[in-house]
Amino acid sequence: MKILLIWPKFPETFWSFKYALPFLNKKAAYPPLGLLTVASLLPKDWQKKLIDLNVKKLKDENLKWADFVFISAMILQKKSVNEIIERSKKFGKKIVVGGPLFTTGFENYLKDIDHLILGEAEITLPSFLEDLKNGNLKKIYKSEKFADLKFSPPPLWDLIDLKKYASMGIQYSRGCPFNCEFCDILVLCGRIQRTKTKNQILNELNLLYERNWRGGVFFVDDNFIGNKEKLKREILPAIIEWQADRKYPFTFITQASINLADDEDLMKLMAKTGFKSVFIGIESIEEESLKECGKFQNLNRDLLNSIKIIHNHGLEVQGGFILGFDHDKISIFEKITNFIQRSGIVTCMVGLLQAPPMTRLYQRLKKENRLLCEPSGDNTDGTLNFIPKMRKEILISGYKKVIKTLYTPKNYYQRIIAFLKEYKPKRRFLKIDFDHILAFLKSIWNLGIIRKERFYYWKLLFWTLFKRPSLFPKAIELAIFGFHFRKTFEKI
Repeated sequence: MKILLIWPKFPETFWSFKYALPFLNKKAAYPPLGLLTVASLLPKDWQKKLIDLNVKKLKDENLKWADFVFISAMILQKKSVNEIIERSKKFGKKIVVGGPLFTTGFENYLKDIDHLILGEAEITLPSFLEDLKNGNLKKIYKSEKFADLKFSPPPLWDLIDLKKYASMGIQYSRGCPFNCEFCDILVLCGRIQRTKTKNQILNELNLLYERNWRGGVFFVDDNFIGNKEKLKREILPAIIEWQADRKYPFTFITQASINLADDEDLMKLMAKTGFKSVFIGIESIEEESLKECGKFQNLNRDLLNSIKIIHNHGLEVQGGFILGFDHDKISIFEKITNFIQRSGIVTCMVGLLQAPPMTRLYQRLKKENRLLCEPSGDNTDGTLNFIPKMRKEILISGYKKVIKTLYTPKNYYQRIIAFLKEYKPKRRFLKIDFDHILAFLKSIWNLGIIRKERFYYWKLLFWTLFKRPSLFPKAIELAIFGFHFRKTFEKI
């Protein structure tokens, strides 16, 4: 069999880093980890090609070559998905799809798709392969079960050019112990966290290392710290030893919950391992809004102090915030702006609430007859898919004001300095190479000379050189990120 695996194009979003990637001569931020894992699940003697449309174009000859076209996608990629389907059908190709877009909305694709592999591929793909072998294929393959990750194979890295990406990816676990109303992780991955073994993780790190990858690796887990004791007892000590033996070739980022701040030993271990930042869903600073969405892990705590504790342990907090909860009042816009400025969270994703299909929020709004349409999948694009309690015009204009205020050069660079004052990394992991030097030179021209923000750029550089010289590369990185965020939000 000849299998063409296609990863659809992402639109310009907060996390696409579209305007930051040229500084590092990269094409995309992250590789298609799920699709690379699917490739590993296919028979070894099959021919496989992977086209990541964020890195290169899909050519007609690619489609002509294939027996099957495999597509995996998130909701955010549905425009690109529709274009791929149309092109594939022109060549009469059989189309096989999977991933979050189809698992939560497969009804929309029954007419155009030949086979839908829903849920986790480790569970449903083997049935498809068996039926293909027996000439007895079905339209839909799904299961209520979740996969045992101890049997999940490593990604087939040979299918992509690692040099095109700013960071690699690795998955240790799936599932999250919490049950936030707006989140579809419970539907897609379950509430019980399932993990890979220590040897699996070390093997996947080795595969990247052997392919000469050096730099950032994103642990894409829904909540990396879902099982704290296993991390502290087994996983992190093993990675620390692995890193030390190879002179620390990788740095790591991940996603976690705010209760990370309550575990000093875990923070110390993560910093020692090479973790440099962690994305945390703060969501709201209003207690009633947190209760509304089921974000109970954020209640009854001093959020500012929790963020400071994590920064003090050498981990940068990247924060997610949401506007549009039913309990949000007009005062929320000023309150959340002031909170973020005080927190020193430089990378703050502030978005409007959206209701993804199959979530508890989606079901509640449907019962209340408040759903308007399917979500865009990008909660920073200024769109809503439901009728909010706050007047829509006020909510959207307030959101736009928050974004404009947070990402003006003055406020953005102010947050960088506030963060650098609190940030206490335990070890310098970053190794400066030619790409970093080139990114710095490009930042001088783009941010320090030709743009209006140049005053704040140079102020940051000189402040860092005199006050925190060891953090100079971090300051440059955050300045470049700011350029991307401003460009992205200009269109909202």
